[in-house]
Amino acid sequence: MNYFAYSQQAPRSFHCNTIDEQALAQAELDTHLATQAKAVAPTQDPLTSRDRRIIGEIIEVEPESVRTIWIEGGITVWVQLVGGGRLPFDRNWFATRVAEVKATLPETPRERNERLSDELEKACAVFGLYHGEIDWLSFSTKLYQDGRFVGFIGCNQQSWYARPRQYGVNRVAPSAEQVIALLGVRAAVAA
Repeated sequence: MNYFAYSQQAPRSFHCNTIDEQALAQAELDTHLATQAKAVAPTQDPLTSRDRRIIGEIIEVEPESVRTIWIEGGITVWVQLVGGGRLPFDRNWFATRVAEVKATLPETPRERNERLSDELEKACAVFGLYHGEIDWLSFSTKLYQDGRFVGFIGCNQQSWYARPRQYGVNRVAPSAEQVIALLGVRAAVAA
């Protein structure tokens, strides 16, 4: 006696749709994985825009084309470019050129703000002051000592300025420390 196992097969159109959907899903997954593989985790760039400008000036390329820089064996400075090229330089020659270019490269407004902010922070420490949030458009802030309002201080294109009240005449000086002294604040004494 012969036994036949009977299994019902899905209609041919069902198989085609399933295979097409499966292929489509697989293609979508492959595309997603390829995109993820290309994505680089964000890292903090060790080069500032000023660094890139300096290096670009030295090797005569656009600053945006400089990817990174490293020293190999304490002798050779390598500059990696965005396009994939690498350029080797003698470390001493490169350091000399960096110093020369730094001395002649003009400051950007952002670099100036950062430098002036650092100067203000150091001057406030000397006088035992703290300042509020800095308004970068006019580089101005309020100064406080022991919770008491001391005055306004800021920096414009000409020089540092200070005034004891909201409205009034600005007193000017060439440094943050000197203009703070014009507000009548004495340097903090070390305890």
